[in-house]
Amino acid sequence: MVRLIRIRTLAEAGVPLARVQEHRRRIARLAAGDSLALPLEVTAYLDRMRELGAPEVMVELERDSWILIAARWPEKIADYMVMKQAHLDDPLMRKMLQTLGNALIDEDPDAALAETADLLVEMIEQADARGELDDDDLELDSSFADLLDTVVLGAGADMVRLRDRLEELLAERGWRGLVKTERV
Repeated sequence: MVRLIRIRTLAEAGVPLARVQEHRRRIARLAAGDSLALPLEVTAYLDRMRELGAPEVMVELERDSWILIAARWPEKIADYMVMKQAHLDDPLMRKMLQTLGNALIDEDPDAALAETADLLVEMIEQADARGELDDDDLELDSSFADLLDTVVLGAGADMVRLRDRLEELLAERGWRGLVKTERV
């Protein structure tokens, strides 16, 4: 889905579709750039993640998620980015990004996944106490939430196993959903 949106973005920018199909490698290199498929606010957010030391794997996961969200709700991106930039001010969020990034690249991710689940639950419960979980700003239907949950931790057998394990750990702690979170 992310690749299709990138191709569509390039096609809308005037690159003929036939040329896109003929030069896949070249297009893939170009499409890897954040600014080709994302609004400026999102690229600034991704740059800030990098500046704060977020692992590149986390930046890439965020980028792919925001490509989908920007395609679905382009008019809301500026508001979402204000919220996301504020999240990066939270030391708990920065710690969670580091820990989850470690889980994604670690050969034995169990300890990092458990710590990630603990951090996520702490963040979720703080948001719940502030009434933020009741806000449905994204108006997510379940199929789009499922798509984002899949994109958040990518595809492939290893990533699916990690995502499933993280979801199990969250459920053990009373929560479900990585994108649209709710109490079990």
